[in-house]
Amino acid sequence: MPTKIPAFRLHKPSGLAVATFNGRDVYFGAFDSAESREKYERALVEWLSNSLRLPRDGHPTEMTVAELLAAYLRYAKAYYAVDDQPTSEYGCIKSAIRPLRELYSRVPVTQFGPLALKVVRERLIKRGLCRTNINQSVHRIRRMFRWGVENEFVAPAVLQALQAVAPLRRGRTTAPESKEIRAVPDNLVEAVLPCVAPQVAAMIQLQRLSGMRSGEVVIMRPCDIDRSSDVWIYTPRVHKTMLQGHKRDIFIGPIAQRILEPWLNRPASCYCFSPLEAEAARSRDRRRARRSPMTPSHAKRHAKPHPQRAKRERYDRDSYRRAIEYGIKKAGVAHWHPHQLRHTCGTRIRGRYGLDAAQVVLGHRTAAVTEIYAEADREKALAAMAASG
Repeated sequence: MPTKIPAFRLHKPSGLAVATFNGRDVYFGAFDSAESREKYERALVEWLSNSLRLPRDGHPTEMTVAELLAAYLRYAKAYYAVDDQPTSEYGCIKSAIRPLRELYSRVPVTQFGPLALKVVRERLIKRGLCRTNINQSVHRIRRMFRWGVENEFVAPAVLQALQAVAPLRRGRTTAPESKEIRAVPDNLVEAVLPCVAPQVAAMIQLQRLSGMRSGEVVIMRPCDIDRSSDVWIYTPRVHKTMLQGHKRDIFIGPIAQRILEPWLNRPASCYCFSPLEAEAARSRDRRRARRSPMTPSHAKRHAKPHPQRAKRERYDRDSYRRAIEYGIKKAGVAHWHPHQLRHTCGTRIRGRYGLDAAQVVLGHRTAAVTEIYAEADREKALAAMAASG
């Protein structure tokens, strides 16, 4: 919903210029003076830049935690967005502040201190989150208070006190450690491919071969792929590090090209993998396999789309993951998730061509990050030591 701008208007009994901000009338002097117009413009800019609130006398406004949460979420939804769509960081922020809302909504921000932050952290521990995720959530909460200080909603002393809360350390907390993400065996991947839609099967194979992220494979479009050389180069319109000014090139070799080619026969700006197409193909197959004729009432229900079940033009990371989970359940194999396919590619490239090649393929800025994704070949190390040690 667009923001309604407070109008600059005449207060007839006094002859003063007035505007109403959040139910409070603010007067700016004589209505027909340039000074009143300047004061109004300055107040409007402050109101818009401070998440629809006015500072009072240059001091932080007294607000509750709930009011700070609401103001910060309005800011975050616009700031953490690409093409007017919130990024995953916005969802992480909402998850991080949920226990804060549950426990301290009505508490003034001036009374929220280190002990309160540790209570929020304890709630996250009881929910079973791993240590690193809890530390990230606490960091996001502190970042919200830092934004509050910047916009004069929170006194600087509040943020300074919250910074005294140290992060959870390994072995010094009951919070579990995150599980190491390993490469998924090829036999588990192959078992799932026949159990998912052809679109999902193609995305799985492309991700395993190219090492792209889930968020990159679901937004592939023909116009984003340079097919002028033997190795195609896919430059995603949106990617994880674009806001840091980094460029992302994904290399598509001959095997991946053969998998991708059937999905390029569409307008250049359309997404290659569409749930709408998958649902239409599934419906056609079901109608062909039908043994009894469809009744008129049944046909009418099928002809009328259900608004709550309408398919989108493309998959997102969550729908892609859910489709894989459905295939895993149908195939009856051990669970794995799409991010492991990136580890599979990195491990394969590192084993054949070295760590530097894996770093370029995965798009990492440093080799240290690639070390996490591309596992060292333990069998080769054992064989070398058996022969020489």
